[in-house]
Amino acid sequence: MIEEQPIVKVGMAEMGTIRSHGLIRTTGLGSCVGLTLFDPELHLAGLAHVMLPSSDIAKEGSLNLAKYADTAIPALYQQLLQMGASARRLVAKMAGGAQMFAFAGGNDTMRIGPRNVESCKACLDGLGIPLLGEDTGGNFGRTIELDCQTGILFIRSVQMGIKEL
Repeated sequence: MIEEQPIVKVGMAEMGTIRSHGLIRTTGLGSCVGLTLFDPELHLAGLAHVMLPSSDIAKEGSLNLAKYADTAIPALYQQLLQMGASARRLVAKMAGGAQMFAFAGGNDTMRIGPRNVESCKACLDGLGIPLLGEDTGGNFGRTIELDCQTGILFIRSVQMGIKEL
């Protein structure tokens, strides 16, 4: 008999965590980045579906921390530490950051995917979290799932099939 695993679904501009066993998943990663943090000893994982690189452009009244790389990653980090994760053991993997549309000219504001990737890496560096693997760039969408028992990140796309990091 196949055992049902719990699945935590994380929507766009959301964060989530999972402990012990099961999967944490997000879909619809185009220019967005799905960033995972994982404590391999506690089998504790978190996932942020980052839409934009910087909260400097935020216009909404109450800031959605999960929406921006510079606020989502530190918030997820703190949440995992409060759940018992060790800052020394946390590792990261990420996917997404595609350039979904071609634009004429070199306008940096239209490079959302690459800028999301750069901002995520800068945040990880600032927190001292090693990035163990990434599947970023390209011009196609992705769905990711992290198995919190093994720490394997499964990346699915129509164009590239299934990858494991």
